[in-house]
Amino acid sequence: MTAQKRQRPGTRALALLVAASVLTVAGCAPGSSAPPRPSAQESSAPVRTDAAALGDVTLTVWDQEVRGGQAAQMKQLNAAFQAKYPNIKLNRVSRSFDDLNTTLRLALSGNEPPDVVEANNGRSSMGAFVKAGQLRPMDAYAEAYGWKTRYPESVLRYSRYSADGKLFGEGNLYGLPQVGEVVGVFYNAAKLKALGLQPPRTWAEFETALGRAKEAGEVPLQFGNLDKWPAMHVFGTVQGRAVPPDQIGTLAFGRKGASWNSPENLKATEQLVSWVERGYFAKGFNGQGYDAAWQAFGKGQGVFLIAGTWLLADLRKALGDDLGFMLPPGATEQAAPVATGGTGLPFAITAKSPNPDAAAAYIDFITDAAAMKVLTETGNLPVADTGEQTVAAGPQQDVFTAFGTVTAKDGLVPYLDYATPTFADTLGAALQDLLAGKTAPQEFLATLEKDYKTFAESNG
Repeated sequence: MTAQKRQRPGTRALALLVAASVLTVAGCAPGSSAPPRPSAQESSAPVRTDAAALGDVTLTVWDQEVRGGQAAQMKQLNAAFQAKYPNIKLNRVSRSFDDLNTTLRLALSGNEPPDVVEANNGRSSMGAFVKAGQLRPMDAYAEAYGWKTRYPESVLRYSRYSADGKLFGEGNLYGLPQVGEVVGVFYNAAKLKALGLQPPRTWAEFETALGRAKEAGEVPLQFGNLDKWPAMHVFGTVQGRAVPPDQIGTLAFGRKGASWNSPENLKATEQLVSWVERGYFAKGFNGQGYDAAWQAFGKGQGVFLIAGTWLLADLRKALGDDLGFMLPPGATEQAAPVATGGTGLPFAITAKSPNPDAAAAYIDFITDAAAMKVLTETGNLPVADTGEQTVAAGPQQDVFTAFGTVTAKDGLVPYLDYATPTFADTLGAALQDLLAGKTAPQEFLATLEKDYKTFAESNG
């Protein structure tokens, strides 16, 4: 997953727990007494899957499941796990995506890292951790628990790296996700009806709807880009209408064979800039935070919101049946679906964890078929068994249908910040400057090309 799921912890108790964990990590000097990095032989050795027979274990878990539906599923699954395995005590540290990213690198290099962590799939996070030997390969557990049957390879590839961290999308398995993700278009059905419009079925109809909303004094497209990364999802959505999916995949995985300096990417960039010029975004969008933007949409400020399915539970609670979701429409109604997406942050086992068997048992528990039902019940999108779930008509069914459609037709393209170890920063800053009118489209693409080419050519 990309840099996207962000929310501040909501309780004083959680804040104290996070603060205490940060102090603990800060007090650990990297090195001396830490267990050695697991060798290939150790990571492929027989594993124990009988969690009840592991003795008394305290398992420290760091996650970023802090929003309503995300927090609810984690609380419910953790309680069920501890009830089934009272010998394993869970020490959960839940923090926002930003806080997790900030502290995880330091924690993994210390003497007492967490046992289980959610690590961003991208090269700058999981890729760097793999290269440093800070995550344990999970292939032996995948065989023991049948994860390769539970998850298709199209899902597992988002958690695969070569042992040296160079190749993304192939190699060892370093994590397992709970949720599927697709970036699409949320819409306020009541506002569309008031404008005399139906949900757009083509990209041209979508742009027409943005214009009608602007004329009516509405916010056509709610948007907040203070954090820089939200524009990646908007740009990725526009890009998917102009650039072939295989080219996007090559660029996003940092492989040789594509270029940002293409007519198709220029067309997408110019279209995005035209939305700024026409006033389709919320005023002051570059100074508005991501959370503030989607919360404003939930309060009825905006006709459309380009965002990921992880917002479903919160937006459904805010807008009820007025909330709708659709895949980004294509040039025609019959066009093959293309949307940015993949998986949520995978749960990984740290290399220094003294409890890898318990950690694997925990990860297996929170991703099995029963867990997928819990995810569904709490308004999340399960990455496995999606078609086996029963959901009522409405926004949740819209999301499940969209995810099923785009995955069945192989239309998911990776998050763009996967491309290089520095691409999240490069693309985020470049988009903010582009949308602020500080750089021209050609300059924007040249900046991306430089980062991408430098990495792709040096990475072999």
